[in-house]
Amino acid sequence: MATCDVCGNSYDAPLLISVQEREEHGVYDSFECAISALAPRCATCSTTVIGHGVQSDGRMYCCAACAARIGDHGHVDRVDAGVPRDPS
Repeated sequence: MATCDVCGNSYDAPLLISVQEREEHGVYDSFECAISALAPRCATCSTTVIGHGVQSDGRMYCCAACAARIGDHGHVDRVDAGVPRDPS
């Protein structure tokens, strides 16, 4: 049994995750713990960025609005870009 790196829970079917830019890997008992350990935080509001987010000058933002709050106005969220949504 492996022990989760975040919560310390022993689990018989852990998630073993490695990130290409990092040499280390992590052992997690759930996606929740893996996200907590690995997902970046928005440079403006500190929310966990689980999706693509917006990246600029080495900083990660959860959305274009957060990037704009610190003066980076060069981004547009898809929802604001007139991209048609699939109604299904």
